[in-house]
Amino acid sequence: MTYQTFTRRTVLTIGLAASLSFPAGAEDTKGGVVAIGGSVTEIIYALGEQDQLVARDTTSMFPPEANALPDVGYIRALSPEGVLSVNPRKIVALEGSGPPESLDVLKKASVPIVIIPESYSREGIVNKINAVGEAIGAEDKAADLAKAVEADIAAAESRAADQSERKRVLFILSMQGGRIMAAGDGTGAAAIIEMAGGVNALSGVAGYKQVSDEAVIEAVPDVILMMDRTGNHAADDGQLLSHPALAGSPAAESHKVVRMSGGYLLGFGPRTASAIEELSAALQTTD
Repeated sequence: MTYQTFTRRTVLTIGLAASLSFPAGAEDTKGGVVAIGGSVTEIIYALGEQDQLVARDTTSMFPPEANALPDVGYIRALSPEGVLSVNPRKIVALEGSGPPESLDVLKKASVPIVIIPESYSREGIVNKINAVGEAIGAEDKAADLAKAVEADIAAAESRAADQSERKRVLFILSMQGGRIMAAGDGTGAAAIIEMAGGVNALSGVAGYKQVSDEAVIEAVPDVILMMDRTGNHAADDGQLLSHPALAGSPAAESHKVVRMSGGYLLGFGPRTASAIEELSAALQTTD
């Protein structure tokens, strides 16, 4: 399908129409945008439209320059007061932002909110880029970026598919209290594993779930994949692979643990082709 015939996914706008936020006849100029969602912020920078931004959310940490912007809070726990404190003209938010009560308050404050659709696929990334471009008045730039990103992802997926063995990969989100929360079907983690030429070891389970030791044992992972972070969600490789549910797995026998930045691995944005390449290479590397 060519980009000329590509139909953009409709962007859902919550709140009053932008025309109601300005006096009659006033020009709807660019700027004053709050970006909610790491991939949304990353796309705006990739489009060269970062001067439109007045703030971003806590998950927006790439590129590093974004950290200089005011932080209005976590994507799923937004405070209306925090968002309104930067006097936004428009909020461009990734699907799943909230809570709904906060969005309702912002709606009543006559701040246009554009919700950017999220789906974990090459097509979904193209849709996301075009939706962000439309939201900030940079449609032509977005079309060019989407075309380049789609080509890069297609090439990365093609190379990843050319593997002699598809490794079974278990993505572990956390191990608080020794209980494993892992990624099942329909998750970003499952999608990136498939795109990188692996097999999600926890099929048949929907979403991110705490799973029993028996389910982890039955998953028989060749590789454990985790986000590279610290705190109570983290565990060093020794602790991880000595867990009763993992100790007898092929991953433990080969000491195969892959850690990647969460925003990079699960962002589904301009860097996804690189993330696919890196993960694919890691899956095939023997320690």
